[in-house]
Amino acid sequence: MLFLSLLPRRTRPPAIHRRRIHRPPPRLLLATTSSSCRVTTTASTQQCPPSTLALLADHPHPAVAEFPRAGFSRLGDHPLLARAIHGLAVRLALPLSAFHRNTLLAFYFRQRDASAAAAALHLFDEMADRTPSTWYTAVSGCVRCGRDGTAFEMLRGMRERGVPLSGFALASLVTACERRGRDEGIACGAAIHALTHRAGLMGNVYIGTALLHLYGSRGIVSDAQRLFWEMPERNVVSWTALMVALSSNGYLEEALRAYRQMRRDGVPCNANAFATVVSLCGSLENEVPGLQVASQVIVSGLQNQVSVANSLITMFGNLGRVHDAEKLFDRMEEHDTISWNAMISMYSHQGICSKCFLVFSDMRHHGLRPDATTLCSLMSVCASSDHFSHGSGIHSLCLRSSLDSSVTVINALVNMYSAAGKLSDAEFLFWNMSRRDLISWNTMISSYVQNCNSTDALKTLGQLFHTNESPNHLTFSSALGACSSPGALIDGKMVHAIVLQLSLQRNLLVGNSLITMYGKCNSMEDAEKVFQSMPTHDIVSYNVLIGGYAVLEDGTKAMQVFSWMRSAGIKPNYITMINIHGSFASSNDLHNYGRPLHAYIIRTGFLSDEYVANSLITMYAKCGNLESSTNIFNSITNKNIVSWNAIIAANVQLGHGEEALKLFIDMQHAGNKLDRVCLAECLSSCASLASLEEGMQLHGLGMKSGLDSDSYVVNAAMDMYGKCGKMDEMLQVVPDQAIRPQQCWNTLISGYAKYGYFKEAEETFKQMVATGRKPDYVTQGYRLL
Repeated sequence: MLFLSLLPRRTRPPAIHRRRIHRPPPRLLLATTSSSCRVTTTASTQQCPPSTLALLADHPHPAVAEFPRAGFSRLGDHPLLARAIHGLAVRLALPLSAFHRNTLLAFYFRQRDASAAAAALHLFDEMADRTPSTWYTAVSGCVRCGRDGTAFEMLRGMRERGVPLSGFALASLVTACERRGRDEGIACGAAIHALTHRAGLMGNVYIGTALLHLYGSRGIVSDAQRLFWEMPERNVVSWTALMVALSSNGYLEEALRAYRQMRRDGVPCNANAFATVVSLCGSLENEVPGLQVASQVIVSGLQNQVSVANSLITMFGNLGRVHDAEKLFDRMEEHDTISWNAMISMYSHQGICSKCFLVFSDMRHHGLRPDATTLCSLMSVCASSDHFSHGSGIHSLCLRSSLDSSVTVINALVNMYSAAGKLSDAEFLFWNMSRRDLISWNTMISSYVQNCNSTDALKTLGQLFHTNESPNHLTFSSALGACSSPGALIDGKMVHAIVLQLSLQRNLLVGNSLITMYGKCNSMEDAEKVFQSMPTHDIVSYNVLIGGYAVLEDGTKAMQVFSWMRSAGIKPNYITMINIHGSFASSNDLHNYGRPLHAYIIRTGFLSDEYVANSLITMYAKCGNLESSTNIFNSITNKNIVSWNAIIAANVQLGHGEEALKLFIDMQHAGNKLDRVCLAECLSSCASLASLEEGMQLHGLGMKSGLDSDSYVVNAAMDMYGKCGKMDEMLQVVPDQAIRPQQCWNTLISGYAKYGYFKEAEETFKQMVATGRKPDYVTQGYRLL
């Protein structure tokens, strides 16, 4: 019945049909059957009956009526009709023209299911008169359906038959290369790149853009840039691909410069280009470029485009301009799921957690279902200890929404559980994933590092190399964090060697991570070599190098780097000041650098920053000048918990334990809530005074406040009990071996060694090694003792 419905209704009188008057068929691209033609005796021309398919031009369905002229190209939204027409042609043995067969081939490939792809390949095999368009359609269709191997076989067939190559087909094959592993994908893309050169198609903007995207996705930014500037023609799509390649690999400033060059070249921006540059501006520390781009969006009139507006909301949120984001959201005529997700994500990043759940409720009230991004944003809120109770509810919602199989959602769950200290739950989810992407591996490596499990972090990195995923700059930034202790220097150098092998050393984030790693390993010579080899530096580069010298208390070198920083035109921030203060540790440092820097801070207005003022308290105390520390503390109008912690630590450091405990009481009277740093410092003062009674009272207060499980507090409590000679109490505090951090092992071993329990110290050392921990210089020192 479906076949019959495709035939047009009779509109002419029956008598005309009975007289069999043959009118010439309309000019169609359809072929007629030779068996139905006859040769008249009065003419030498063939006259054919009207083709059944030609009669479809009178069909009431518009897509069917256009079939003689447009083929199957207009039937993409009507797969049943398209299949019925194909079936009708096969049933009646009516041959289709090459044009119609090509459109039928494209139709089947667009369906993206296995049966349709098989039908398309069968049709391709049956076609005797394949045109170049047939080959191009088949190659791109195979890539679209995930049959990459077949697509490359067709490429070989094209070359064997002398079919000219096209940028369209080669661009599709580049897309297939992106689905392969890093090395294989790069080799495949390079081969197509060379083939494109030989075919003289490098001027084709589509294949150039596809190759640009491939190199960018594989982190080969230098090749991507070189390819871009060699392209004879660059349109807005090419420029956008370059900006994506740069920004996705951490080169935000270079991406912004590319955008400005595009505007100077007169290339008009479209919505996708604006969305890209707005997104990268949201990741910059300086808000000026983002506001400039926002004004250019308004001038272009594209601010009402949903994709652009969503990017602006995200940018305003990242820049902390919550009010601007809210106004833009309220003015939008149309909101999609991404719009709501942007608002939830913004409130999450700004710590306005209550509004996250309110917006989520409004979103559902408007009839929009949460997607993976929505749930991931909510999970980032639940990662904090204050809101983790909602985490199980969000996890249940993932299950009810059938999103528990989504790789993105599971990645967010892994991050949520690890951030909340539930590492075992995070591990269970990760290792039971049916499929893992690179973000999965990066998240798990980062989770191990955050939970002080460097051994498993590096093991996971090793397992990543046995997959098809290609590690990127974020992978190594996290992995280098697992090597950030003096005992892990060899591991850090091995990771550095892999970075060099993969040509990722020019990446700014990787370079900064290498400097940080070498600094924490006390290998400042290597850190400075990395710094000098970096093509570009940002404020983080200078801060981490200064921070490395601060760990070694090398004020001279720290001030030298500070001088380089100012010469480079980079303005210091409060972190710069804090790091430099940490490098001063003697009266000479205070005289030569500390006091002049204090004057610089007053002159530049940094003294109003509470963190800088608190670091001055610490600096004067380290240099033995408690009087100046006290004067600065007393000059602070609004003393917060950090200020109290700094002055308490200053007194503990200089041996004024009793004064430190008095300040603790004053802090409580001032209404400041006890935190882990303050509790640990007060426990340290009790340790220095060997005051067991006060120490036990403070430890009990920590239990009531829920701070007793904090690793910083645990280590201070262990040290206090150990120095008071209470080894049994210290053993009650020590965490389980599986989750025991390095510092706790060191404190336990040192406690045994100090009181002559050498056998127990040796046994504890062996237990530490058995758990996979590597002894650092502190552990080795007590072991030798």
